Amino acid sequence: MKKFMEEFRAFALRGNVMDMAVGVIIGGAFSGIVTSLTDNFINPILNVCTGHEMYNLQDVAGFASAFLSAVVNFIIMAFILFCLMKVINKAAGLGKKKTEAAPTVKVCPFCKSEIPLEATRCAYCTSQLSE
Repeated sequence: MKKFMEEFRAFALRGNVMDMAVGVIIGGAFSGIVTSLTDNFINPILNVCTGHEMYNLQDVAGFASAFLSAVVNFIIMAFILFCLMKVINKAAGLGKKKTEAAPTVKVCPFCKSEIPLEATRCAYCTSQLSE
């Protein structure tokens, strides 16, 4: 059972699975903005242009308020998702040990300059280096 949970954790915390989940959630939140835009702005404009229905100032203010509410809901959802992803990424990195990279440079014993590890002669002071 422990191995199964470890495999599931590795699968669920993979980058592409998390990216897909974020995309689906943000897409759902963005569809609320699109629905509000069409219901509160585009449809009333089309109704006025075709002469089907007239709106007063209170209706227009209500439409703007509903659209603004949808935008604020989207921003809140995106912020919460961002914070959640930061926590998940930090939690995923807790169990991993950081490995130090192998050195690629060494210090010349004569002039104390950093030179490539494979160098046999210092590029700065031209001293012959022992192996």
